[in-house]
Amino acid sequence: MPKPAAQQKPSLSDFESLMRRYNTRLFRVARAILRDDAEAEDAVQDAYLQAYRKLHEFRGDSQVSTWLTRVVVNAALMRVRKQKRGVVVQLQRPAAQGSETPMDVEDRRAASPSEVTFRAEVRRILERRIDELPLAFRTVFVMRDVQDMSVQETADALGIPEATVRTRLFRARGMLREALQREIDDASIDVFSFAGDRCDRIVASVVRQING
Repeated sequence: MPKPAAQQKPSLSDFESLMRRYNTRLFRVARAILRDDAEAEDAVQDAYLQAYRKLHEFRGDSQVSTWLTRVVVNAALMRVRKQKRGVVVQLQRPAAQGSETPMDVEDRRAASPSEVTFRAEVRRILERRIDELPLAFRTVFVMRDVQDMSVQETADALGIPEATVRTRLFRARGMLREALQREIDDASIDVFSFAGDRCDRIVASVVRQING
């Protein structure tokens, strides 16, 4: 029997549309692994180049999004290995079993300039604390809670059981809550500051009223 004809590569415009559709997801996944914006961008570019060259081999065994995520995970891990010669980088790290707890990571309400500034600072703190999570937990957290991938798709993309995804997400959320709680505890003594201009203003106002 004759061999089936190989599928043609998509047009560049079609592939550009594909990239724009999945850019955010793939960057966040790569960023979760590499903890560096520039490295993550490079990993995503590497993944797209690999995907474009091999897209004709894609047989539809999984969603295109899942397949692309696997490609970018591998590209990011390859960069980690190059950075850490001789160190084995694994996403399969044991963790204790537990139940999931919902966690809100974004508030979409309209905000005043002061609220925007506050949220930007909170986001900076959250990103730093996410970066401090162990690789296995950090990656699952970003894929599930930030990128809102399903348990099954996360498991397929990482090549791990769904139960492991749930376990790591539970642990990641717990570690993140503990880290953020410490951050809040350290900052709480400085809230509603009374020194400086406010103190001077109140004292001056009272003195004026007494003298008046």
